Amino acid sequence: MADLTSEFVGIKSPNPFWLASAPPTDKEYNVRRAFDAGWGGVVWKTLGEAGPPVVNVNGPRYGAIWGANRRLLGLNNIELITDRPLEVNLREIKAVKRDYPDRALVVSLMVPCQEDAWKAILPLVEETGADGIELNFGCPHGMAERGMGSAVGQVPEYIEMVTRWCKQNTRMPVIVKLTPNITNVLYPAEAAKRGGADAVSLINTINSITSVDLDDFAPQPMIDGKGTHGGYCGPAVKPIALNMVAEIARHPETAGLPISGIGGITTWRDAAEFLALGAGNVQVCTAAMTYGFKIVQEMISGLSDYLDAKEMALPGLVGRAVPNVTDWQYLNLNYVTKAQIDQDACIKCGRCFAACEDTSHQAIAMGEGRVFTVKDDECVACNLCVDVCPVEGCITMRQLDKGATDPRTGTVVGDYANWTTHPNNPAAQAAE
Repeated sequence: MADLTSEFVGIKSPNPFWLASAPPTDKEYNVRRAFDAGWGGVVWKTLGEAGPPVVNVNGPRYGAIWGANRRLLGLNNIELITDRPLEVNLREIKAVKRDYPDRALVVSLMVPCQEDAWKAILPLVEETGADGIELNFGCPHGMAERGMGSAVGQVPEYIEMVTRWCKQNTRMPVIVKLTPNITNVLYPAEAAKRGGADAVSLINTINSITSVDLDDFAPQPMIDGKGTHGGYCGPAVKPIALNMVAEIARHPETAGLPISGIGGITTWRDAAEFLALGAGNVQVCTAAMTYGFKIVQEMISGLSDYLDAKEMALPGLVGRAVPNVTDWQYLNLNYVTKAQIDQDACIKCGRCFAACEDTSHQAIAMGEGRVFTVKDDECVACNLCVDVCPVEGCITMRQLDKGATDPRTGTVVGDYANWTTHPNNPAAQAAE
């Protein structure tokens, strides 16, 4: 098996799979079970300042979105940071790190946006022997209304300020957890870097209401007839997370800033995609809450097999796809494809025809016996037919050779490298 040993901002772990700060990392019992199952590290559920513990609701804390066969696609949670006393958490963190010295143990923190509050909690965490801290600037519910979580994460100046406080007052690596509830993730990432952050982690949960009870007319989860917005996570948020990770990895001002990827990771393939887009490791939550801690074993074996098949070491995967992420203006407009249907695989359901005829470009014909064929002179290669077809591999996209004539436009497929040199580009015309 490929060597999955990971080192992230100086923190070593036997594999790059960490549990994210969340209910699965709330106490010693859970974390020990996680490490015994094979997880390389955990981020302990967010601790707050000393004093009266946070009080969570004593009713439903989760709302859900399901796909076919009740496959869980997304969870909305209204749970706050740990409601267990600080001294209990610190004692348990110390005991776990003592017994699992080879595992990564990072502690998530959220205290008021005051320097004294951060200076007070940092030495307490440092004394446990924890490997690092993660600043929770992402939580969008409950704590944000108290001026913490995403209320800090949405203000780059606050991110920079608190990060600098922490870097000045602890030896531990500082990871800044970013909120996705912002228009441009580069601003908080740049602020974290200016503050001296060792890394960023993203994404935290997305502000959401998943559903409304149409009898009681309140958002779910419902507490005594009322509901509130919460944090959305799970497989449904993965595309948003991948984009934000890639933006940070490829932007000149943040390139090179280590990234811990979070958001909808359920399989080894999901993890590999995050790594390829620049994440140095990954954090998982919803998948563990859905399938249990042992899901990490599939992730470990799957990623190992993939790396072996590619004859690639783990560090070689990190960032491998970043150079291929570009802006729309640099896409090659001379790359032309057409849809084609494998008649042997087609089950004649007509889904491709309905989608194309009603909502796209009327490029699929239905013949006698419900035989569906592509009209090349109408096909714009939008790929919708591929996406709606229920048979994998039945519809594929065929690339036209350079020099061929596009039946739809009548133009010859050229050899321009990309849009910047295409004669239809106003900028290229101006340069000439």
